[in-house]
Formats: sequence, C-alpha cells, structure tokens
Amino acid sequence: MATAPGEFAAPVVEPAASSGAPESTVHRAVVAVYIVFIGAGFGFASWASRIPQIRSHLRVSPGTLGLILLCIAVGSLISMPLSGLVIARLGEARTVVVLSLVFAVGLVGVALGYLSGIAPVAGALFLLGFGNGMWDVSMNVQAAAVEQALGRVIMPRFHAGFSIGTVGGAGVGAAMVALNVPVTAHLLGVAVVIAASVPVATRGFLPHAPQVKHERDNRPGRLLSAWAEPRTLIIGLFVLCMAFTEGTGNDWLSVAMIDGYHVSPALGSTCFAVFLAAMTTGRWFGPGLVERYGRVPVLRVSAAIAMAGLLLVVFGSVLPVALIGSVLWGLGTALGFPLGLSAAADDPQRSAGRVSVAASIGYVAFLGGPPLVGFVGDHVGVLRSLTVAVGVLAVALLASGATAPLRTDDVAESPP
Repeated sequence: MATAPGEFAAPVVEPAASSGAPESTVHRAVVAVYIVFIGAGFGFASWASRIPQIRSHLRVSPGTLGLILLCIAVGSLISMPLSGLVIARLGEARTVVVLSLVFAVGLVGVALGYLSGIAPVAGALFLLGFGNGMWDVSMNVQAAAVEQALGRVIMPRFHAGFSIGTVGGAGVGAAMVALNVPVTAHLLGVAVVIAASVPVATRGFLPHAPQVKHERDNRPGRLLSAWAEPRTLIIGLFVLCMAFTEGTGNDWLSVAMIDGYHVSPALGSTCFAVFLAAMTTGRWFGPGLVERYGRVPVLRVSAAIAMAGLLLVVFGSVLPVALIGSVLWGLGTALGFPLGLSAAADDPQRSAGRVSVAASIGYVAFLGGPPLVGFVGDHVGVLRSLTVAVGVLAVALLASGATAPLRTDDVAESPP
C-alpha cells in the first residue's frame, strides 16, 4: 500500500526493537556500512573506467565486449541466489570480508590478464562478479538491519555512499587515463586498497542482524521460499529494470560518448563521472522525498526522468545536450535499486532471503544487458543501442507499485 505524504516509507519499528543495540553501536554500524558501500563502488567504477582501454588493447567489437562483460553477471548470478543461505550461516560481516577479497583477486586477474588475451580477462571478471554479487547482498542486508534499527529511511544514502565510491573510482580512472598510467598499475593499486580497508570496516557491523537471531528462519526451505512470493518476485522485476538502466550507463556510457560523439577517452570517462555524480546526488537527497511523498510516487517520477535523460543522450546531437541527459539519467536511476531492496527487506525477519531473491532477479539485467546492448550496437551503433533501456523503464513504471511498504500487521502475518 502506498504511503501518504509525510508517512515513513518502511514498516513502523521502534529503533531498539530491531537490533537491541545501544545508540552508539548503531551509529558505528552506520559508518561501517557507508565505508563498505563506498569500497564496493570505488572498486567497480575503477574497473569500469578502464573498459575503453582494455577494449582497445584486446581489439574486440562491441558485441564481443558485451560477451566479456557477461562474465561479471554470470559470476554474480551464481553467488547471489546462495547469499541468503551463506549470510544466515556466516553473518553479514564475515560474508563481506570473504567476498570482498574474492573481488580484489578478480581485479588483480583483470590487471594482469588483459595483457595476455580475452580468456584470462573473462575468468578474472567471473571472479570479480562472484565476489561482487554476494558482497552486494550481504551489505544490503546489514544496511536494512541498520535502517530498521534507526527507524527512518537511510538505504538510498548507503547507496549514495556506493555512488560516492563510483565517482571517486571514475574520477581516479579518468586521471589515470589522462596521465597515461597503465591499466595494470591502476587496478593492482585499487585491489590493495579494497583488501586492506573493507575487512577492517566490517568490525563495526551490528553483531546480529534480525534474521540471524531466529534459528527457525535460517532453514534453507524458509530462506528459499521467498522465490514463491508474488510481491518479492515483482519487486525483483522492478529491481531488474532499474539495474538494467543503471548498468547500461555503467558499462556503455563512456564507450557510447567516445563512439557516438567522437570525444577523447578522457572526456568519455568524464561523462561517465558526471552520470555517477548525478546518481550520487539523487541518492543522498532522495530519502527526504520518499518520506514526504511516499516510495511508489517517487519511484514512478524517477523512472520518467531517467527516460527523458536517456533520450537526450541518444538524440541530443551535441555534447552539452548529451551531458544534460547524462545528469537526468543518473538522477532518474538513483533510487530504483536501493528502494527496491529496501522494499524487499520490509520484514526484518525475512530480509536475507527476500533481498537475495530481489537482487538475484535484478542481476539478470547484468547477465542480459551487456550482450543485448552490444548486439544492438553492432547493428545500429553503441549510442543508438541505449534506447533499449527506455523500453525497460516502461516496465519499471508498471512494476513499481509492488514496492509499496508493508504495514506492521503485514509483517507480523508473513507466511511461514
């Protein structure tokens, strides 16, 4: 059910009811979650900022590049459906530690492997995706626990932290390109930063997320039953659509600007940074809009803004118009993924399984998105191929109603 203006867009939970943790522990967890989200964004954008140089070295077509990028999605789609079970067994902190190290190993593989050919890069990207997928789910489950403990909307700001990391990663990447720093040196340095910082940050996580406290809720059948819940599946569809739109920008915007507007690689990376900066802004200021107008109306307006931005990027003809489109595209996609996962986590006792399902469905976008855009790009050019995301956003508009917050009695009556 949609929230009225001013109504809190999550189940009504007393702050102490979710974690039982003192206020200082909760605020320490907030800082820890921010650091982990920033690290994830920094790592992924660092890799993404060097895609044009890696493509040039490998001398591949857009279609082949799409298939290479597909390896990230395959790794994520293998790890994400298992996330609920792993998190219930290990907890969010240990899961993030292990999978962030796997992600760092994947970065090292890309840094060294791209000099040898396509196969080493594909294998390294599989590891990167495997680490990224379960890392993503586990940090979102912890973020949902913190949101419940605080009793107010904060999930988009955690994802703003991710976007801050992506802006930093893209900005550093653009500087590395401009200074002619080799891809290998750049990505090896990023891998060291992630391996050194993220595991330390997890020490500040809440010691027990709500779903970890209830042993009967951690049984595999209980966790996997979320795959049969219509609301969870529709939320997953919504997350898929928004992830496709966001992922298209992450994977293809810089390449589209270079190929379609004939700008330099450094300027192409800068356009990508502008897109990420707009997304960061939307995620930071979005919670206020959600609390005032409700989750569903804000998401519907966001999808419409993203559509307008995409059309300006594709058909703007001149670089300034395309830059404005990049800003609107970033603003419009900002809240879709975080609010979708927040909706899946409305019931704190079932958040691990439901977030795992919604995120797994969403990551199908990263499985089908890169090759689809690349295939279309082979026929009409990368820039024109971005129009595929416009149709996907229309589906997001239809599915957004499923993200309406659960009432407190709906949470209590959640089926076993």
